[in-house]
Amino acid sequence: MLVTPHSHSPQQQLATSMPTIPARRTTAIITATILGLAAPLSAQSQPQSNDVNGATTAESATPITQIRTLTLPTENKYLETGQNDLFYTYVDRHFEGKSSRPWTGGTYGFVRNPKRTEDGLIYTRFHEGIDINPLQRDNKGEPTDPIKAVADGVVAYTNPKTAHSTYGKYTVLEHSWKSGPIYTLYAHLAETSAPPGEAVTQGQQIGILGHTGVGLDRKRAHLHLELSLLLSTRFQAWYDKHYTSHNYHGNHSGINLAGFDFAAFYLAQKKNPQYTAAEFIQATPVHYKVTTPRKGDLEIASRYPWLIKGDASTPTPSWELSLSSSGLPISIRPSMRATSKVIITYIRPSANHGDHTKNFISGKGNRAQLSKIGKRYIELVTGDF
Repeated sequence: MLVTPHSHSPQQQLATSMPTIPARRTTAIITATILGLAAPLSAQSQPQSNDVNGATTAESATPITQIRTLTLPTENKYLETGQNDLFYTYVDRHFEGKSSRPWTGGTYGFVRNPKRTEDGLIYTRFHEGIDINPLQRDNKGEPTDPIKAVADGVVAYTNPKTAHSTYGKYTVLEHSWKSGPIYTLYAHLAETSAPPGEAVTQGQQIGILGHTGVGLDRKRAHLHLELSLLLSTRFQAWYDKHYTSHNYHGNHSGINLAGFDFAAFYLAQKKNPQYTAAEFIQATPVHYKVTTPRKGDLEIASRYPWLIKGDASTPTPSWELSLSSSGLPISIRPSMRATSKVIITYIRPSANHGDHTKNFISGKGNRAQLSKIGKRYIELVTGDF
């Protein structure tokens, strides 16, 4: 369809075989009165339930307020001094006959798989988190860095089987913030040391840095860290609609978590301890908007009420969702546009929309349409499945 641009400033593709998708979901609780974060109840007082694999997951808990801000998950503090080449893990890149090892490939965003296009040199592969270098190795060269919780929380999920995820062994924490439940994922671990359902405190060890997972070796061992919103508590139903392969991770699948930049948020928070996750996400440039028929309230908005802009109390024909280039929800508005299906109502012009949207959108310029995987993704975000 033809999309008309407006004045809003603009900012991996869904796999067809889910077992190879990094699973990631978390349950822990952070907080700072300053940041609006909250510490968890004791592990004994946490209601618990079992996921589809029998792993224990912690239910929601009444937070206990603490004055505390985020910390880094390892002793590697080079992010704070701007020595990014020492903080981020490089990637091996072979492009246009040249080989390189840029540390930028370990940052968050569209930072991998360079491609020359009409838009210039772009990067088409999205990296959901950040990769942090180890500082400690034993006499065999194996990393030994302890991995620590970035804030108080609850262990939502652990994946103990390397073969079940491209992320190898990993732990997910849920943090109950003023901005709603936020999730951190710690991947490629050699060991996990905090069981599901356990309340953890900021700085508590939850694992050992490693190189489990696909495409890693001892030399490139690192911690992959993500910071995310949960898209749906009905993920298994969505998965069953679209896939026949086994979902090992319940709601903790990587597709069900929409990540934002931990490093950028961490640094922004150090400058302004009152800066919230909601404010950070809403400052993300809008890359495209979709309008979907309004069939009631949106589950994601009940979890993150700050997503709603405008008066949602009066019924309207549709919702308009603003999303980043990666598909991170930024805001949701009631809309008077009548539509019987999901349509794109704005997109930042480009020579190939797929290159900039994880292939969620096809077309170029002001013409755009949701791809098959794009439609599936919007289904997940809106709960319309």
